[in-house]
Amino acid sequence: MAIQRGKDILLKMEEPAGSSTYLTMAGLRARTISLNARTVDATNADSIGQWRELLPGAGVKSVSVSGSGVFTDDAADEAVRNAFFAQDARNWQIIIPAFGTLQGAMQIAALEYSGEFDGEAVYSLTLASAGAISFTPL
Repeated sequence: MAIQRGKDILLKMEEPAGSSTYLTMAGLRARTISLNARTVDATNADSIGQWRELLPGAGVKSVSVSGSGVFTDDAADEAVRNAFFAQDARNWQIIIPAFGTLQGAMQIAALEYSGEFDGEAVYSLTLASAGAISFTPL
């Protein structure tokens, strides 16, 4: 994968829910995507050389996404706010240029607003996977 611009990573939420229409979260300046897989330790007295053994495919997989920026779109602001207060698990797309698209149900785990006296108001959000996440390579 060649060097890519961070600003080209897109975060989109299905809006309205169940519509297959996605609304881009405009104004994001920073994004972090974490793919996680917990391991299950299967080490026992018969493990060769007492080396740890892991049980393949037994761990829990999860995705978390965090981002921050400025709201530049009233529709995106309202959609995020409504999804947070309803604690709906919505379908989201995370598009990573020259890599692929992650898509699936995620819930807004945190939504924060902040601002400095001499700066703009900013928001940050954290998404947590709430079901199977698919990956489609580009």
